[in-house]
Amino acid sequence: MRVFELGSMSAAARDMHVSPAVASFRIGELEKHLGIRLFNRTTRTIQPTEQGSIFYPGARKMLEAMEEAEAAVQEVTHTPRGSIFVSAPLGIGRRLIAPLIPEFHDAYPEIHVRLRLSDRPLNITGEGLDLAFILGQLPNSEMRLKNLLDCPRVLCASPDYLKQRGEPLQGADLQHGKHDCLLLQFPGSSESRWTLQTSEGLQSFTVGGPFTSDDGDVLVNWALGHHGLINAPLFDVVDHLLSGNLIAVCTATPPADVHLACLFPHKRYQDPKIRLFLNFISERLKAYLKDKSYQYSSHLQNK
Repeated sequence: MRVFELGSMSAAARDMHVSPAVASFRIGELEKHLGIRLFNRTTRTIQPTEQGSIFYPGARKMLEAMEEAEAAVQEVTHTPRGSIFVSAPLGIGRRLIAPLIPEFHDAYPEIHVRLRLSDRPLNITGEGLDLAFILGQLPNSEMRLKNLLDCPRVLCASPDYLKQRGEPLQGADLQHGKHDCLLLQFPGSSESRWTLQTSEGLQSFTVGGPFTSDDGDVLVNWALGHHGLINAPLFDVVDHLLSGNLIAVCTATPPADVHLACLFPHKRYQDPKIRLFLNFISERLKAYLKDKSYQYSSHLQNK
């Protein structure tokens, strides 16, 4: 299953904590049992055969049926166990979710969490994920969507940048090349407009700059290096704001909040270990973000 989903024998082996030789042996044994070839292998690539592509959906259904049966037993015995495959955006994954996973494992040692971090959209079913955290515009999807909380955003830049370029006070000050705006962009993204909360409601402004990246941490580092303005979730930059390394701008018209949600196949939420994990993470994220927002609000009041 994981070889098909990840497209690599070595990646699947790492994911399942076995050696590539063991993974290859198991594939070979399955092919021998079925009497078909599931993959065409070369020294550099591995591609599913026609038979392998036909076999995968049925095998996936069988595995899901086994997981549902196991989940039903766990519901009765109160001993959830097994693996959860989770994805998250880089920033929130590194700073917020990854630090919570060891604590979750201490509470539920029979549940193993496999975390993937990426700011790019992922194919949840195609990549074998149980749930995916999403930060940003909520997608139209046939999957189940659980909205966790709204995260405030902030426009900010370094003191040196603002000394050189001046401080923008409203959205119009960001347009027409008046400021270098550092954008999170990757194939398929469209972040070239920043939406601010004004007295007339939400208004969008076309922005641009010399640098873009598909990694939010890179944008923060560029801002710290005096290269421009960023529109970042508060949790990404609050420590820099408190230290004075970054300064908030356009505070009278702050950016629109960004949604933090979780997307997963409908059946997955019936699995007790999925519900446990999601509730655990959600409760701690809400407490953490509430605390950071309070620290920042107190900082503004004391300035």
